[in-house]
Amino acid sequence: MNPTQPGAVDATTLRDLLASPHGGPRVLDVRTPGEFDSAHIPGAYNVPLDLLREHRAELRAHLDDQVVLVCRSGARATQAGQTLAEAGLPNVRILDGGMLAWQATDAPVNRVRPRWDLERQVRLVAGSIVLAGVLGSLLLPGLQWVAGLLGAGLAAAAITNTCAMGMLLAKLPYNRGVDGCDFDSIVGRLRDTAPPGDRP
Repeated sequence: MNPTQPGAVDATTLRDLLASPHGGPRVLDVRTPGEFDSAHIPGAYNVPLDLLREHRAELRAHLDDQVVLVCRSGARATQAGQTLAEAGLPNVRILDGGMLAWQATDAPVNRVRPRWDLERQVRLVAGSIVLAGVLGSLLLPGLQWVAGLLGAGLAAAAITNTCAMGMLLAKLPYNRGVDGCDFDSIVGRLRDTAPPGDRP
């Protein structure tokens, strides 16, 4: 098995682990703060993927091997797991199927404010650009190539399992959430909730 490829845990198992009297794993939700506000696992920490990548080493110092990563469907959590494995935390797991699987089991969620998830926003923006390019080409020949370029970009995003449009949309105020999300507050929460023997 690839050491940078995280293992998986299903929603039912995670639910049992979190209900354990011995304390369950730490759940890191790597979606945008806006998506996190929409619905998240009670007790989860919101650590957006770009923030996790930027501060992987510092974050590693506040985590033990009992970490489960969550996103909407599993793709961003897998990227986050690879990032943490490269930083020296090889035993993280991802929630198989992400929040979609968690909610499908009727597991509890906390909600702050409903927001569109990032994948839905990407579909809206990409579809709007394609539609505008095709319709606009009726007046300005050549505009259909905008749709072609977007199609090429989406194909590249699928091949590389990254999404430049998604990363740009994640930075919009709409996706920042109610309270925002900064690294110092995340570290403070991790430190404050660590078992006494694990506190630095």
